[in-house]
Amino acid sequence: MQDFAAIDFETANNERSSVCSVGIVIVRGGKIVDKFYSLIKPEPDYYNYWCSKVHGLCASDTDNAPIFPEVWNQIEPRIAGLPLIAHNKAFDESCLKAVFRVYQMEYPDYEFYCTCMASRRVWPKGHHNLNVIAARCGYDFTKHHHALADAEACAAIALQIL
Repeated sequence: MQDFAAIDFETANNERSSVCSVGIVIVRGGKIVDKFYSLIKPEPDYYNYWCSKVHGLCASDTDNAPIFPEVWNQIEPRIAGLPLIAHNKAFDESCLKAVFRVYQMEYPDYEFYCTCMASRRVWPKGHHNLNVIAARCGYDFTKHHHALADAEACAAIALQIL
């Protein structure tokens, strides 16, 4: 796969609609041509301890952040016509669908691929966490659970195994 958008969300709490950051990496012709990162004011707007512990974000980080529709207006033209790829697409795709529902936006039924599922076919044994698979693909991954860093790792994996 040579043309795609790798996407990663972080959430503020256990509600899938509570996206608080997004990272996007646009790949065309097998080369990264664009990157996008934004904080997002989550909906519902509260943070639980465990989510903050994972990604390091808290309410003060997103108090003045734009709401999802404003952020998506910047993303949508970048990803037009591209399939989306995530590591554990079940999570990221469900977040995207949930936040579209919350804001009563029409979901365009994006084509989604999963590097986690693909990695299980390539390496049937062992762990398939993003950091493990990124390392197997030779990607130097240092900022795990930062949405843009995760999207960059996902793009690197996709270029190797999809």
